[in-house]
Amino acid sequence: MALKLLWPPPPSPSSSALSRPNSFFFSSTFVSSPTPVSRTLDHLFQRRSKKQGLRRRPVSACLKVEQQQGAATATNQWGKVSAVLFDMDGVLCNSEEPSRMAAVDVFAEMGVQVTVDDFVPFTGTGEINFLGGVANAKGVDGFDPEAAKKRFFEIYLDKYAKPESGIGFPGALELVTQCKSKGLKVAVASSADRIKVNANLAAAGLPISMFDAIVSADAFENLKPAPDIFLAASRILDVPPSECLVIEDALAGVQAAQAANMRCIAVTTTMSEEAMKNAGPSLIRSQIGSVSLEDILSGGSDSYNEKMQQPQVLQFSVQKSEAVVTDRMQNSPILNEEIAISDKVSSTGGLQGSRREIIRYGSLGIALSCLYFAVSNWKAMQYASPKAIWNVLFGVNSPSFEKGESAGTPRFSRVQQFVKYISDLEARGSTTTVPEFPSKLDWLNTAPLQFRRDLKGKVVLLDFWTYCCINCMHVLPDLEFLERKYKDMPFTVVGVHSAKFDNEKDLEAIRNAVLRYNISHPVVNDGEMYLWRELGINSWPTFAIVGPNGKLLAQVAGEGHRQDLDDLVEAALLYYGKKKILDKTPIPLNLEKNRDQRFYNSPLKFPGKLAIDVLNNRLFISDSNHNRIVITDLDGNFILQVGSTGEEGLRDGSFETAAFNRPQGLAYNPKKNLLYVADTENHALRSVETSN
Repeated sequence: MALKLLWPPPPSPSSSALSRPNSFFFSSTFVSSPTPVSRTLDHLFQRRSKKQGLRRRPVSACLKVEQQQGAATATNQWGKVSAVLFDMDGVLCNSEEPSRMAAVDVFAEMGVQVTVDDFVPFTGTGEINFLGGVANAKGVDGFDPEAAKKRFFEIYLDKYAKPESGIGFPGALELVTQCKSKGLKVAVASSADRIKVNANLAAAGLPISMFDAIVSADAFENLKPAPDIFLAASRILDVPPSECLVIEDALAGVQAAQAANMRCIAVTTTMSEEAMKNAGPSLIRSQIGSVSLEDILSGGSDSYNEKMQQPQVLQFSVQKSEAVVTDRMQNSPILNEEIAISDKVSSTGGLQGSRREIIRYGSLGIALSCLYFAVSNWKAMQYASPKAIWNVLFGVNSPSFEKGESAGTPRFSRVQQFVKYISDLEARGSTTTVPEFPSKLDWLNTAPLQFRRDLKGKVVLLDFWTYCCINCMHVLPDLEFLERKYKDMPFTVVGVHSAKFDNEKDLEAIRNAVLRYNISHPVVNDGEMYLWRELGINSWPTFAIVGPNGKLLAQVAGEGHRQDLDDLVEAALLYYGKKKILDKTPIPLNLEKNRDQRFYNSPLKFPGKLAIDVLNNRLFISDSNHNRIVITDLDGNFILQVGSTGEEGLRDGSFETAAFNRPQGLAYNPKKNLLYVADTENHALRSVETSN
């Protein structure tokens, strides 16, 4: 009697798994698995950004700045106004001071002392320039503008821009309403990112739906004083720049309006009247509450049509900027959608009044559809969280994995790169503190754990999984590898079971999965997905690496990251070992397999399949978790076994020396006296020669 490998054939030294021919027996290996949530979001964003077929028209040609100066001199008429473009910070919302205070908080976390006045020269230029300008002026070494911007938003949204917090300027809502009642189109055109625009408008009690367009900094390379944002708003509203009027509070905004060939009313909520006069706006008022409808439509009773002067900082022509705007708009999924709607309405006969109503009610219809979807799919919506959406938009702590050993980087060098990454992360002091496990959760393989008590001083790898996810099962060997490698180190894996469906919340079902897959690390049943939401997880499986101080070091999603996780864990142990804050005290375990009486009362462990040899009165049993094939008579009396009990492997030979890895399916051929075995985890088909 003997056992041999049927499929796949032993590879030759020059061949690889990729060069093997397809076969019926091998087809099950390639069955596609459920798509993780994170990959679905990526494809969604890709589809939006590559959408083709939208009819686009170039921005209407404008005069160059020097030509514009002559045009302003030639006429004193105010001219037609069809649209009003409102800046947000300092115009609609009293948010400049809170923004500067949030920026001061960001620098304070970096150990740099600044004041709110340091940020005034960079007001209205976008968050990157707003923060980076001060960092450059203060000589901050190693300043990371993207990280600073992200932290700025976190502080600002959490501390200063609460919904309905009353930061709207008096008269803002009334003026916007009056403009709309006169048939004027209204838009927000801000150098802030969309997330801040939405938060500020909500805090000011200004519904987004009342504006015909929202244009923010996200889609633009060149921010104010470049005219790109204003020109894009003009394009979306389908109003020529010459018929647009801008209301601004910053010098950069006034300069941008001039460069776009638009009239501008300046308000002195941020800058002095004298400073504003030097910029040359069309009209100056103290605040938006002082701007009247007459000011907008006719220039007011005391208007002065001063010559618009080209600021020294503007060293480009409007024609060049328009080309940039057109290119950026063609590649912006957000702007393309609004343009497509505007173009479609224009084709009905140019009914501009009805176009605005169609867009308004169309937006309402979309909002109601989204609400209906959220209500009817509330179970699916429970997996989402504001933190997860934030992570998708702005990323989450994670080093670059592009330079692995496969790219020629020695492992030692890569580990050192990760050590530096952790050092930089700790130096910035902006890492997330992982919240404690809720006290009433059920635990398997251990007593309830707490970060500040049991896991303090240990590098922890949180595995967010659910037992019905095949991808989660595929990474279990990676976790076992790490557990074996670092078994004598202050490192532990904690499985955070985050159920996708209600039936997966059942503790006994999770216990059976722990037993079936021989999981020997602590597992917590987080049925309400508390940690999932707090850390912004959005796919199964996801790994979160936590330092011995409870700080989140990195998140890694999906399969195929064994080497990445290994390098990160080693780097964390090296870094915190030098800090002497590691604690090697082992976590007491009480494994479920040692407490389950079924394992003591039965010689089988999760048997998979059966095959019958009626002629010879034999029964073949795949004893899957014992990694063997058991042969009995039809009454269940033991005859012999194939494979070494409990040992995992892929080895042919005699019954005593052969090895399987989770064998499952069986089929018996009585003519040849052969038993065929689907050796599941080895992805192989084996044959066993039996004798009568």
